[in-house]
Amino acid sequence: MDIVKYKPEYQPHFERLNKAWLNKYFEEEPVDKWVLSHPEAAILQDGGAILFARHEEQIIGTVALRVIQPGIAELTKMAVDEAFQGLGAGSQLCKAAIEEARALQFNRLILYSSTRLARAIGIYRKLGFKEIPAEKGAYKRCDIKMELTI
Repeated sequence: MDIVKYKPEYQPHFERLNKAWLNKYFEEEPVDKWVLSHPEAAILQDGGAILFARHEEQIIGTVALRVIQPGIAELTKMAVDEAFQGLGAGSQLCKAAIEEARALQFNRLILYSSTRLARAIGIYRKLGFKEIPAEKGAYKRCDIKMELTI
C-alpha cells in the first residue's frame, strides 16, 4: 500500500469513498456535496491537500487537509473502502496527513467527527489527537472535536 497525492482523475474516488460512509451513517450535508464535487476549489486552492491510499493500483482510501487559518488545518474527509478496512489504510492516511501538514507549515490540526465512527476515533486518539469542546455550527453529525499540536 502506498500514499499518493491528489490528481484530477482521483476526484471520483474522493467523492465515492466519502459518499459511502456519509450515506451509511448519516446524510450528506450541502457542504459535503460541494466539497466532494469541487475538491480543488474547496480544499486545494487555499493551500490544503488531499491524499489517497492505493493498494495494488486501486484507490482504497482518502483524507484531506483543509486550511482553516494560517498554521491551522482541518483533517477532514477521511474514508476507507469497506472492503479494505482493517488493513491499516486509515492509520497510514492519517500519519501521512500529519506529515503533509508539517511540510505545509501547519502547527495544529483539528477535526470534527462523530462518536458513531468508533474506528476512526480510535485512530485519531492513537495518533495523539485530544478531545476539545466543539462549537455550534459545525457539521450536524459532529459530536466530537479533536486537535493535535504538531
